[in-house]
Amino acid sequence: MSDEDFLARQFETHRTHLWSVAFRMLGSGADADDALQETWLRLSRSDTSEVANLAGWLTTVVSRVCLDQLRARRSRSEVSLDDPDHPREPALPQPATGPEHEAVLADSVGVAMLVVLDTLSPAERLAFVLHDMFGVPFDEIAPIVDRAPAATRQLASRARRRVQGATLTPSDLSRRRQVVDAFLAASREGRFDDLLTLLDPEVRLHADDAAVAAAHHAAAAGAPLLERELVGAKAVATAFSGRARKAQTVLVDGMPGAAWAPGGIPRSVFVFTIDDGRVAAIDVVVDPEEIAALDIVFVDN
Repeated sequence: MSDEDFLARQFETHRTHLWSVAFRMLGSGADADDALQETWLRLSRSDTSEVANLAGWLTTVVSRVCLDQLRARRSRSEVSLDDPDHPREPALPQPATGPEHEAVLADSVGVAMLVVLDTLSPAERLAFVLHDMFGVPFDEIAPIVDRAPAATRQLASRARRRVQGATLTPSDLSRRRQVVDAFLAASREGRFDDLLTLLDPEVRLHADDAAVAAAHHAAAAGAPLLERELVGAKAVATAFSGRARKAQTVLVDGMPGAAWAPGGIPRSVFVFTIDDGRVAAIDVVVDPEEIAALDIVFVDN
């Protein structure tokens, strides 16, 4: 077996997965085919003898190819439309994809989801697709989008909120706002037991570097410290009991959240993930650049 035949067989083993990644990234079977062709060309030109995880290596390559396509598409302000007559001239064995496979995958992803994905920035779309749809860790996604893992996590979080905000019904959003309102009220009034009932037992809190630094500065005046990561309802309830006195409910990327905004300028933003009527995660964002990237809308309280 020639080296090229061996590579082709290895590529074919992962082809369905790679095509699925590319389709979700690009929303077009024709563009996914092009991305796979470019990925194959890069594989055939590379020395992969020391690559321990070829599937991961190929996923990274096809993701970079898709990111380039998304950026080029955005720079041209074009919307990619799938062409059923798109010529397929792969330099590989006949692909296991085609119009029927594409239709099934499009149905499973959902047309509405694909439309929403088109509203995301290229980096947001890549982070969301790789992490939320394929379970790729943020430390592996970060080099692809040229960001730190924490910043990559924020990209996926923003994308997730925008996707959820566009697909949830008004009644779902109303219920989520009620949870946020109840959480803030319990926090302000120091009702620890009520906080516990509003929190998922495995709730996670993540604070960015700026939030941790601000908390350490405030600790000099007697305020409690804020840890970068907290896990569990008791720990998070303890951190918030008696606090959030000046926080107000806002929409963050279309989803109910909270912000401390003296003079109408958000200085601290609390991003809530709500699952089954309970708070499953809270992201505390203080970094000005990260706050500027959020779509924050003040609502009547």
